[in-house]
Amino acid sequence: MLVNHFLENSALKYSDKVAVICGSKRITYSEIEAMAGSLSSALLSEGIGRGDRVAVFLDNSVEAVISIFAILKAGAVFVMVNPTTKRDKLNYTLNNCRASALISHINKFDIASEAYKTTPSLKSAILTGRKKEIVNGSQRYIFMEDILGSQSSQCNPTATSPCIDIDLATIIYTSGSTGYPKGVMMTHLNMVSAANSIIQYLENTSEDIILNVLPLSFDYGLYQVLMGFSVGATVIIEEAFPYPYKIIDIIQREKVTGFPIVPTISAILLQMKELKSHSFEHLRYISNTAAALPPIHITKLKEIFPKAEIYSMYGLTECKRVTYLPPDQIDIRPTSVGKGMPNEEVYIVDENGNRVGPNIIGELVVRGSNVMKGYWEMPEETAKRLKHGRYPGEMVLYTGDLFKMDEEGYLYFVSRKDDIIKSRGEKVSPKEVENVLYEIEGVIEAAVIGVPDDILGQAIKAFIVLRNGVTMTEKDIQKFCAKRLEDFMVPKYAEFRAELPKTVTGKITKTELREVES
Repeated sequence: MLVNHFLENSALKYSDKVAVICGSKRITYSEIEAMAGSLSSALLSEGIGRGDRVAVFLDNSVEAVISIFAILKAGAVFVMVNPTTKRDKLNYTLNNCRASALISHINKFDIASEAYKTTPSLKSAILTGRKKEIVNGSQRYIFMEDILGSQSSQCNPTATSPCIDIDLATIIYTSGSTGYPKGVMMTHLNMVSAANSIIQYLENTSEDIILNVLPLSFDYGLYQVLMGFSVGATVIIEEAFPYPYKIIDIIQREKVTGFPIVPTISAILLQMKELKSHSFEHLRYISNTAAALPPIHITKLKEIFPKAEIYSMYGLTECKRVTYLPPDQIDIRPTSVGKGMPNEEVYIVDENGNRVGPNIIGELVVRGSNVMKGYWEMPEETAKRLKHGRYPGEMVLYTGDLFKMDEEGYLYFVSRKDDIIKSRGEKVSPKEVENVLYEIEGVIEAAVIGVPDDILGQAIKAFIVLRNGVTMTEKDIQKFCAKRLEDFMVPKYAEFRAELPKTVTGKITKTELREVES
């Protein structure tokens, strides 16, 4: 099965059902299929074919969804670029993957024009938005509005495809802690396998209405569309996380059943004191990844959304999803990210690659068809993460994340390998300290790092964002933590900020915090 079959199959089965809601637009599966077919034909006529990379530089939109499936129909590889990406990073991405085409908005014409000049591989650019006359030498621009609906497209999922399931479907560029991002290569098999596994434990059906406020350049946001289309659900796409009141209105008005979030979204929602007065009877589940939810957030979310099951999950771009905690376990072990998802094996190894038992900290390893093919044209970086597995020729993913496992096999995130703090000769998990900080009334966000210290080796420093109107001192933080943590885990320093640096996906970036302290 190929990723584009998600759309093609649902277009046959749920032809007139609304597939995507975006602002005032409500587009059916048959309409998406027809428009994707037209755009696919246009790409083929431009000489774009099997294995070619096509960059999509668009906000969350119907056009972005159409572009993804059109590219796949043509046998090409889609590369989602976050719409906030600046020129240098965009140019790096286009040249690194040697993009053959760029799909963007007319509002980004200046960037698209420059990309033509700096990317020798580009054959054409397709623009969306209000059409206007463009005079720019030999550069070729096509308007998507001229393409859509101009050609007929038969919905036939059994038609011969130029691809097989081990061909690349996408390259997803990671934000990387240093240097330029790495291109994660995912095949159709990788993506179909991951999507099917997640659908299985979330129990997604055609009755679901999924609200996505996450960028499609973020695999967590992208998969909401893929999973929704696989089962014939309706996906609501927002450009970005809007005002919290708008989110609440959408959830209630559209009778949303699934709401994927990241911790920053949770922090914003939980500041709304009047949330408890609203009814969310249709909301079936809330899922979280990117970073683990603090236990106190889980408790508050359950109070506000009493009928919703909360799925605490862990994943990374290199394999999409790794673990999930069944909702019936969230009160029993709220700090756990669960066990490996269906059709996958996970285990923990020591520094020598040997499996370890319960309560021993080591690196998490992932085995399954969801594991990436590697980093695009980066063999040395690939070799660091993909290593030989159980069978000859098999490769497994070394995540770079430290975990421990309890006696029942449930996993607990400790830290990134390079995040672990060594203070007073003891190893400190930043996550353990952060969980305590979130218990402090008035703390919205918290991040903990180690800073150089002549005596301690590394001292623990906490960066904290407080709710408006709340005041607190470093001593207040230390006093609270001292009651709940061992002495060597209590922050020596606490710095209060209006906000913390984050990635476009809402994940706090500790690299920037460390750079300030180094």
